[in-house]
Amino acid sequence: MADAEANERQEALTQALWYAIGQMVDEKVTPENLNATPQFIAALTQVVWSQMESVTQDLEAFCGHAGRSTISTDDVLLLCRRNNDMHQIIKDFIDQEKADKATSGKGKGKRARR
Repeated sequence: MADAEANERQEALTQALWYAIGQMVDEKVTPENLNATPQFIAALTQVVWSQMESVTQDLEAFCGHAGRSTISTDDVLLLCRRNNDMHQIIKDFIDQEKADKATSGKGKGKRARR
């Protein structure tokens, strides 16, 4: 029963990925008066799916190696360590999110007990 649910979920995710990739490809090729075949979109979807599986396995391994059960931003930074530009973009984003949270979060801690 769990396998059937997992297969249904994977099928739904694959279809959603196919649709999203198709939309992105159409957005790029339509202004150029080009057309992408369904076979091209299927192949691109398979490449993206395979890459997502690889990324997922790596993130889970980094997380497990650190003795955690939840993937953190440190795992994502470790994943992109060999792509300096991507690493810097993600690091800047994380730093900005932390700064925004720190400034907007002042005074929003747990209430003190009386």
